[in-house]
Amino acid sequence: MSSVLEKLKKNCRIKEADVLADSDFYSEKDVTSTSVPMVNVALSGSIDGGLTSGLTVLAGPSKHFKTSFALLMAGAYLKKHTDACLMFYDSEFGSPQQYFESFGIDTSRVLHIPIKNIEELKFDIVNQLEQMDRKDKVIIVIDSVGNLASKKELEDAMNEKSVADMTRAKALKGLFRMVTPYLTMKNIPLLAINHTYQTQEMFSKAVVSGGTGIMYSADNVWIIGRQQDKEGTEIQGYHFIINVEKSRFVKEKSKIPISVSWEGGVQKWSGLLDIAIEGGFVVKPKNGWYVAYDPATKTELTGNLRAAQTLTKEFWETIFTKTTFASHIKQKYTIGLRDMIDGGSDPVVKEILAVQSVLISRAMVDKQVQIQRIYSCRVVF
Repeated sequence: MSSVLEKLKKNCRIKEADVLADSDFYSEKDVTSTSVPMVNVALSGSIDGGLTSGLTVLAGPSKHFKTSFALLMAGAYLKKHTDACLMFYDSEFGSPQQYFESFGIDTSRVLHIPIKNIEELKFDIVNQLEQMDRKDKVIIVIDSVGNLASKKELEDAMNEKSVADMTRAKALKGLFRMVTPYLTMKNIPLLAINHTYQTQEMFSKAVVSGGTGIMYSADNVWIIGRQQDKEGTEIQGYHFIINVEKSRFVKEKSKIPISVSWEGGVQKWSGLLDIAIEGGFVVKPKNGWYVAYDPATKTELTGNLRAAQTLTKEFWETIFTKTTFASHIKQKYTIGLRDMIDGGSDPVVKEILAVQSVLISRAMVDKQVQIQRIYSCRVVF
């Protein structure tokens, strides 16, 4: 460490200040992988990645599996950290105790906090985060910010005032502006359920409600869509599409499919088949049949299977262990890190830039000469 840097660190009044290379906030983050590979891909771009500290927003219309995705991640976090607990801020009261248990969550490790307005949430969550230590293992779920009223809205209703509330978006923006630094500094993941609305354009699109503040603060923003899974006229479940609206790790506008059936719940291996076919890791010898395939050695790894038979651990373990499919997924979805200035030290690039600089200078001189000629040829009346 240089003497100047050491002096700056010593004189800094922020106790968490540290050399960037040694900073806890930029060291390897705690990553919680879920049991569903494509959920891990939606969070990190990799099948062995997952949830990290910071704000993740799950937005979508009603009955779009938003709370279920949040509880799936919370259950994985509690399973990984046996001493962890879940803070569940509840404004909708749509998740019974059995709902938590279905995702493997021990309800004795859940602090249920009912809230009526944004200000109640803000005061309590900031106080809780202020008292936490970085070693504390806590995950927070808010269900939901989309259904929370502001304090002013409630007071207007009690006073029988029928006026528009212009404070809600500002209150939400303030809430997430305050909690965002705590989440990274205390290494805490926060999952916020939110609603969406359609824009009034000719070709409308889904937008996350609550103003721009939540978008600025979030590390991940999902807008969840769905399609019916039908057998004849009977609905068997839904195919949910995770649209990555914003992410620090995954290419934005990526679409991640996850299937859920009435009988089996979340299909653990759903979403992988289409990507494997696209990458050449699964081939279709004939319509309706699938074979695991290694494009590097051009060999078949399994016999002919129906689509339902591919939704097994054995099928996908064969592909992941014997091919480069995991790397293919990472390359397809992860935001690559590279030098922001390409080829800055390349002598060929330097020569090209030098020639361009000379050409630009000559063009500017020629332009000035033309202007001088125009002015010298003016006719004075």
